[in-house]
Amino acid sequence: MTSEDEALHRVEGGRWTAGRVWGIQHTGASAATVARWYAQRAQYPPGLRFPEAACAIGRVHYYDQEAVEAFWAAWRQEVGTGLLRRAGRPRGDGRGNHGGGWGRARRDQAVTTALAELRKAGGYRRGMAAQLAREHGGSERGWQRAVAEARMLYEHEDRQGQGQDVEQEAGSAQTAP
Repeated sequence: MTSEDEALHRVEGGRWTAGRVWGIQHTGASAATVARWYAQRAQYPPGLRFPEAACAIGRVHYYDQEAVEAFWAAWRQEVGTGLLRRAGRPRGDGRGNHGGGWGRARRDQAVTTALAELRKAGGYRRGMAAQLAREHGGSERGWQRAVAEARMLYEHEDRQGQGQDVEQEAGSAQTAP
């Protein structure tokens, strides 16, 4: 047997045992899910418990292969497999919202408000984000981000001399998904 095969499964005490990597491949679950099944096995009813480790060689735990197969058959029948590979942090768009939603719409509205304030003041002035936070609510840090985004639009307006087009872009971004 090669070392890769040994990491997957091996014979110990006359029985086939399987490593966690084999369990991941066999079930299709993520490594975090298999680790959770093992760590929280006492919380599940006896028929749905991930088996105890049969042996450990070095830092690799091996489980009775037939017990893992029986566990997986019972789990699929009783629980299902619809949520496998969902462990960990969900994917998002990097702005704290998952696929848009009201979070980006509120940010766009804040940028539009900040842009109007920049135009009214004739440009950026210190303390503008704090003032907007007092007037409109929300955190000062959130308004700082909105003012920073609005400043880029405002400076682009000044360079291009197309204030109405940029305002239309900000308004259309507000309605975009």
